[in-house]
Amino acid sequence: MSKNYKIAVLPGDGTGPEVIAEAVKVLDAAGKKFGFSTEKKYFDWGGAHYLATGETLPADAKEQLSKHDAVLLGAIGHPDVKPGVLEKGILLKLRFDLDQYINLRPVKLYPGVETPLANKKPEDIDYVVIRENSGGVYTGMGGNVQIDTPDEVACQNWIYTRRQVDRCLKYSFELARDRHTAENPWRGLSEADKQAGYTSQLTLVGKTNVLTYVCGLWERAFNEMAKLYPTVKTNYCHVDATTMWMVKNPEWFDVIVTENLMGDIITDLAAMTSGGMGVSSGGNLNPTGLSMFEPIGGSAPKYTGKNVINPLAAIGAAAMMLDFLGEKDAAAAIDNAIAYVTGNKLKSMAAGKMGYSTTEVGDLVAANL
Repeated sequence: MSKNYKIAVLPGDGTGPEVIAEAVKVLDAAGKKFGFSTEKKYFDWGGAHYLATGETLPADAKEQLSKHDAVLLGAIGHPDVKPGVLEKGILLKLRFDLDQYINLRPVKLYPGVETPLANKKPEDIDYVVIRENSGGVYTGMGGNVQIDTPDEVACQNWIYTRRQVDRCLKYSFELARDRHTAENPWRGLSEADKQAGYTSQLTLVGKTNVLTYVCGLWERAFNEMAKLYPTVKTNYCHVDATTMWMVKNPEWFDVIVTENLMGDIITDLAAMTSGGMGVSSGGNLNPTGLSMFEPIGGSAPKYTGKNVINPLAAIGAAAMMLDFLGEKDAAAAIDNAIAYVTGNKLKSMAAGKMGYSTTEVGDLVAANL
């Protein structure tokens, strides 16, 4: 009997509904080909809902979403809503309420996609960044005193528990371990590494030379946990050096793990090196609970209704969702179809310059599963 998955769909604002429509189109096509179905329920939470009701999310949002197997999110952001309101009230709240403590960001240069990095090819840019998603400065602890005076003090606390660090590292080591095998090791390993039994590499990104308390906790936990994963070669890199190597030698990375703020910054850089926001997808994961998948780009309100926005990031998010749900063959087929379309069909990844409309790009991916 074929499986049926209950999917909560949040189309969001601006061009969000347009790209989500194409993701759903491909999702349905994949279901027919690979023998599963999806039961979708749509939620209108976003900027328009906030302007109409004054609420970012209903009080029972967590309970409503928890009845589903996964969440597919469009883009949140409305020109008539003050920046920060929707981001904190919807995105961060859902991440915290659903304990989506892993932010998973594949960094992959597809064939035919232009990168600003000179002479880099798809085989050079193919790694994963894991950003811890529940702690750090994003928890909002802190405040201001003596506001708008010369003596104003602002404090935003950077807090982690060992439990938060350990569970993120455990997911990261397991992903690195499973990403490659002895028969198909990460190509960045030396022969000596392979002889030592390594099949993959996990790089911890931090700033241990200055931020000694929090980053020191991450480093100690990382080194301790590494003993449990003998096939994973470990590496450490300061965050500022990481940004340099992501530009100069992205092929040095296999899997990266880092804390919340640093991860937020380096993943946007990574997205630009692999073709921009139009092809970058991400997942907010609770490995044992409800996870949410989304295109990384914003709502792009100036393109709303023009049928010109690139839907590939949303389609890629749907593929990530299927992979998480266990439909790995379908996920791989979508990823391969995206690679075919970028390599053989699209003129550009930019809105209005693809050579095809938004709906036509969705049709191309669905037709080439």
